[in-house]
Amino acid sequence: MSQSLVISVDAMGGDHGPSIVVPGIAQALQALPGVRFLLHGDGAAIEAELAKHPGAKAVSEVRHCDKAIGMDEKPAQAMRRGKGSSMWNAVEALRENEAQACVSAGNTGALMAISKLILRMGAELERPAIVANWPTMKGVTTVLDVGANVESDASQLVEFAIMGAAFHHAVHGSKRPTVGLLNVGSEDQKGHEEVREAHAILRETTLDFDYHGFVEGNDIAYGTVDVVVTDGFTGNVALKTAEGLARFFSNEIKSTLTSGPLAMLGALIASGALKKMRHRLDPSRVNGAPLLGLNGIVVKSHGGADANGFASAIRVATNLARSDFRAEIDRNLKRLTATAAAIKSGDGQGPGADAQGVAE
Repeated sequence: MSQSLVISVDAMGGDHGPSIVVPGIAQALQALPGVRFLLHGDGAAIEAELAKHPGAKAVSEVRHCDKAIGMDEKPAQAMRRGKGSSMWNAVEALRENEAQACVSAGNTGALMAISKLILRMGAELERPAIVANWPTMKGVTTVLDVGANVESDASQLVEFAIMGAAFHHAVHGSKRPTVGLLNVGSEDQKGHEEVREAHAILRETTLDFDYHGFVEGNDIAYGTVDVVVTDGFTGNVALKTAEGLARFFSNEIKSTLTSGPLAMLGALIASGALKKMRHRLDPSRVNGAPLLGLNGIVVKSHGGADANGFASAIRVATNLARSDFRAEIDRNLKRLTATAAAIKSGDGQGPGADAQGVAE
């Protein structure tokens, strides 16, 4: 594979495997000329799908393996038995410099564990973070962490802010992203000690983004900032709540518009607008959650994504591979080191040590 950009793909990951992965590649190629693919998994199944998509076949190399990680396997089990699986081999291709990015729709916990084991963390970074691309009233907001870490201290939240801003710049094109810390109120004294300390560090450090301050849960949907930073427990709860509400509203609208002849007539008249709304809220439109902080670009596609969704994940991986987001992260980490040390040495207690973390 002599082309400049190669994407390594776990072709067996997700709910559908090659039957979605290969059409997703074919669809992604329409906007990504010059990209080639390494497909890892059941060779016969992959080749059968490639035969239906000559364009994808022309830019793909199949790497057969017999093993695949199940969607319900625990991370520890996946690491013990995962070597030689389609997921393992797809990530390993990054370490061996055979590819510049990896995409998998497989088990999230297993992908995180295997990626950390094979690629390790980037220099000066403590924890990885999973990113969500969140549709908002103003476009798309980057939210992290949404599940990699149950708890995060102040320094890790600051790292997430740096990684999230670099990601948003690379994928969504914001030249100087705005960043906010998710909290229970906008006042400086609100929230627990870790989020207040992270707030103080970000406020006093000059970085390649604009720090907005605290944001609340409703600010995510408003699109108040480009990047919302939180710990993985809170982020995952917020994400799953939003997904559930989206399904609820979708079902309610469908039920209402089919409740009688007049409602159905109104739905027919408004069908164009309803299709636009459905497209706007379709999670596959912004599918592709990078595992940030690793020594390599690994993007998690939703397990139930269709071909359009998987193509979106490939586009995210390609945009990251073609950007300088890792260099941007390194620059900001260097700027952070001196400032954070100066803040912590001020009184020995850290910023806001006497404040009360009380919600409204």
